[in-house]
Amino acid sequence: MLTRLKSALDPYILALLGVVVLASLLPVRGEVARLADGLANAGIVLLFFLHGAKLSREAVMAGAGHWRLHLTVLAMTFVAFPLLGLGLAALPGLPAGIATGLLFLTLLPSTVQSSIAFTSIARGNVAAAICSASFSNLIGIVATPALVALAMHAVPGGGVSFDAVRKIVLQLLVPFAAGQALRPLVGGIVARHKAVIGLVDRGSILLIVYTAFSAAVVEGLWRHVPPTALAVLLALCVVLLGLALALSWWLGRAFGFVRADRVVLLFCGSKKSLATGVPMAGVLFPAPLIGPILLPLMLFHQIQLIACAVIARNWPDEPGEAGRPAA
Repeated sequence: MLTRLKSALDPYILALLGVVVLASLLPVRGEVARLADGLANAGIVLLFFLHGAKLSREAVMAGAGHWRLHLTVLAMTFVAFPLLGLGLAALPGLPAGIATGLLFLTLLPSTVQSSIAFTSIARGNVAAAICSASFSNLIGIVATPALVALAMHAVPGGGVSFDAVRKIVLQLLVPFAAGQALRPLVGGIVARHKAVIGLVDRGSILLIVYTAFSAAVVEGLWRHVPPTALAVLLALCVVLLGLALALSWWLGRAFGFVRADRVVLLFCGSKKSLATGVPMAGVLFPAPLIGPILLPLMLFHQIQLIACAVIARNWPDEPGEAGRPAA
């Protein structure tokens, strides 16, 4: 078990934690903070351009026929998860920023890369996983801000203002659409330089996290989030993931999905995207609020990687059904 947990720990998460520590000790201020914020905004635009350029239309079309499966994944992501988030965020005693972050986490789309990777490891329907995860992220560009507007209207700074709508269009939708439109020209370059693109991707998120936590630290983040609150948040993230995994498993059985498609539902329906959540938080929330709002997402991301890695490696085959997708 220790070996599996060690292999599941993502070095990138360690880098994120290092950035949080750096921002806590050496937060950027003044003109430097404004420059870093401008670079972070440019990073958000670049991230969503690359998301658009990487998304293969052929991969989406290949698995689009499993509409019952995809609708179930979307229902888990954008209906069941937000309801769980509303319940957890309403628990008494949570700091306001942490409660907002816990709810925001549940409004995000599913992951793409790790959902597909774990589906492949567990010998599931990879084509359907590609399609479900891609649909989730496409819809999430619009659905997540809409859900934030609906679910967080009572949270100070948590709603979607006209300025936030403008930022969503200019920093998320326009770059994504440009990436999709230019995919015939840049798709080959992106595919050939995956390692470099991955560094740019992750480097942009690290910069966004650093600027977000710097602003939060300057505003007194760690005075308002004591160690006891962090421990409670960790426990709530474990509970949230456990509920999502259990519900995904039950729905797969209840709807009669074969093993290969139940794998897709479990991994695509129970996960949330750090790569999408960090830049979206940068667009949707004021800078001082972003740090505490991102804490639940960062914890949940690491917990889901560890849990899903263990599940994927130990999911047994079923007689006559291993790897067979639904008709």
